[in-house]
Amino acid sequence: MHSNVPPFAELLRGCQSSAVHLEMRDQYAVTVEADDYARWKATGERDIDPGSEYWAPWVDLISSARARGVEVRRARIVSEPVSEYIRYEHAATDVNVLAGEQVRWLPRHQASADIGLPANDFWLLDGRLVRWGYFAGDGTGIGHALDDDPEAVRRCAAAFEAVWLDAIPHDEYKIH
Repeated sequence: MHSNVPPFAELLRGCQSSAVHLEMRDQYAVTVEADDYARWKATGERDIDPGSEYWAPWVDLISSARARGVEVRRARIVSEPVSEYIRYEHAATDVNVLAGEQVRWLPRHQASADIGLPANDFWLLDGRLVRWGYFAGDGTGIGHALDDDPEAVRRCAAAFEAVWLDAIPHDEYKIH
């Protein structure tokens, strides 16, 4: 376990083959999303302009990784009916896809029987490095850690692939 965690963008820029992300919370309280989320709750409108100040850094980061041949996949395990926050995420996931991410959704009740899930969200980079994401109960991010322990890497890879296999591609997943 590493305690000094570089920014995610730096880690992704160093990726050579794959970056997979498993999200398992129904609520996140990400500071950079606060204004956009508040506007969406008030108006139902979501920033979906890939060139906007909000999206451009992410779109550029993912597009650059894809141009280097890095496969970027994101799987989200969600409770149904989905939370208001998941509705918000779903409303703009087309931008993630446009940037080059593959995104799938797995209803939580379908993840119970045969998938051993870690306790925290993670990114697995090049199948060798886990970047754990730690969150408080209200969804506020409280930190990250890097882990290159081969057993942790193996468990995360197995969990992600099991979720991916059962999950529904973004363009087919309908919010319930």
